[in-house]
Amino acid sequence: MTRTVLITGCSSGLGRNTAAFLAKKGWNVVATMRQPERAVGLDQLPNVLVTSLAVEDVESIRSSIKSGASRFGSIDALINNAGFGVTGVFESVAPDKVREQFSVNVLGAMNVIREILPHFRSRRSGIVINMSSGSGVFAVPGASLYCASKFALEGFSEALSYELSDIGVCVKVIEPGGIFSTGFFDRANKEFCATNAPKDYQDFLSRATAFHAGLRRTFGGTEDDVAECIYTALTDGTNQLRYVATKDIEHLIDMRRSTSEEQYMASMRAMFEKSSRERTI
Repeated sequence: MTRTVLITGCSSGLGRNTAAFLAKKGWNVVATMRQPERAVGLDQLPNVLVTSLAVEDVESIRSSIKSGASRFGSIDALINNAGFGVTGVFESVAPDKVREQFSVNVLGAMNVIREILPHFRSRRSGIVINMSSGSGVFAVPGASLYCASKFALEGFSEALSYELSDIGVCVKVIEPGGIFSTGFFDRANKEFCATNAPKDYQDFLSRATAFHAGLRRTFGGTEDDVAECIYTALTDGTNQLRYVATKDIEHLIDMRRSTSEEQYMASMRAMFEKSSRERTI
């Protein structure tokens, strides 16, 4: 039987590419986004249903689930992809922006999961995939709020995996590195560069800017890398929790998970300082 997946945040980037990728693999796709008019191309695929969904709007979530189940008979998997990044010095980020970061990246994912669980429970089956990040495993300078939201999503996903296993629902986490082709980092860095931080932070901001520029030079997977990883998570039939989606961050994740705290922090600080020195050369 053809399986059906509901994906949030499909108007661009990873969500849009994953929706098209899975549709070509034969999946039925409920491609959701805040503005369905941005679904140009996706709405032409015969096995894709485009619906309006904002992760902060519970009624829109319920409507999308109902529409998807009505169109395709059932929903077998959920991909929580909707999210964005706040960067800059924490002290200078407005409180409403802090709340928005968690409202979308964490509470938004929780909203969608809560609404789809009755459907999954009734079938004693389902897969929940939460899109995390390398920044949900290791923290990077200048992205304290984004990292905090992804660390929170990682912890929530792990704990949730235990409580849902008895009802046949599997939880999985995807950890991509820098996918610079999506424009995600350009949007985040635009805010970062415009941060109105106190002068005491200017040296840090300069060093953090150099650090992120270094990441752009040396890191970078592709949207297809992530889509392939998601497809594996959907179809491998295991209860594996975490999947590293791009090779560019494998060494950092291994360092975080396999070395001592002292070694890890020394290596990360050295990488940060190296970026600062290279900027002055």
